[in-house]
Amino acid sequence: MAFEFTDANFKEKAIDTEGVAVVDFWAEWCGPCRMITPIIEELSKEYEGKATIGKVNVDENPEVSMKYGIRSIPTVLVLKNGEVVDKQVGVTTKQKLVDKIEASL
Repeated sequence: MAFEFTDANFKEKAIDTEGVAVVDFWAEWCGPCRMITPIIEELSKEYEGKATIGKVNVDENPEVSMKYGIRSIPTVLVLKNGEVVDKQVGVTTKQKLVDKIEASL
């Protein structure tokens, strides 16, 4: 299951850790977000131990969303060693996300 990033754990789990973190910004009411959820779940299993892949509910975690200027959802950020190295706004394919993750590992 995808990791649940929150305002409380984001710094520790995404910024202060070495390696790659993939963060899907979403909301329950967002139709396109529901389309990408199964992809994020699959990637979290496939990259277990290689990257932290998870989700941030923008309604429940406004601080992280504001910090990264999230204005449209779904937005997926790829962080490496705490720095944003790639970004995808809107629905995308699993392969495009795989390519972004692989380029960051």
